Amino acid sequence: MLPELIPPTDQRRPDMADIIELKATDLAAMLCSRVCHDLINPVGAIGNGLEVLADPGQTEMAPFARDLIANAAKQARAKLEFARLAYGASSTAGTDFDTRECERVARLFFEIEKAELDWKVPLILLPKHKAKLLMNMLLIGAGAVPRGGYVRAEVEGPAGNESFKISAKGPKTLVPSGAEGLVSGAPDEGVDARGIQPFYTGLLARMTNMAVKLGIEGEEFVFTATPIPPAAEAAAA
Repeated sequence: MLPELIPPTDQRRPDMADIIELKATDLAAMLCSRVCHDLINPVGAIGNGLEVLADPGQTEMAPFARDLIANAAKQARAKLEFARLAYGASSTAGTDFDTRECERVARLFFEIEKAELDWKVPLILLPKHKAKLLMNMLLIGAGAVPRGGYVRAEVEGPAGNESFKISAKGPKTLVPSGAEGLVSGAPDEGVDARGIQPFYTGLLARMTNMAVKLGIEGEEFVFTATPIPPAAEAAAA
């Protein structure tokens, strides 16, 4: 059984006093740091390639440098578009996201990942924070199979009561380090820029009243988010 991180009752729910509350400025700073960390390698590679092209003594390396720049630019674009949807999008018109845009960004991202994406999400409109939750869950799923394999995204249920499921399996399948505590909002060692993404995922789940579970089931990593019934939500308040 998967550990229930935000159950719909008080019995196993982490004490609200234990959940870390970040200031908006700290949250923003850590998310910015995360984006910079993801971009530093491809941006650095572009700079290295340009230096080679500018050096008249390294003309024989020009084809390699062009390939390096093209590859790094592809990685930077994929990571930027994913980050914009998963962390930002505050200026997007309206409050709903078309899942076709989520799919486009996800497929672009998985072109630079080792795992293959199996997208089983219907064409629907999702509230903004739920769409962001889905994309952040997908990112954690990708981290569960560092040597490749598959990551499957599924959304089921009627409008306004959707359930999410991310499953992943590969030659090496694991729960990303610290993910359980960070998603729960009460990690043992606090939150820093390295763990902000799973922490933010849990924050989105609490904002959208979703109960989340993650862990290894059989040989597969499974991460689910299901709506908390109104009665249970009221009882837990």
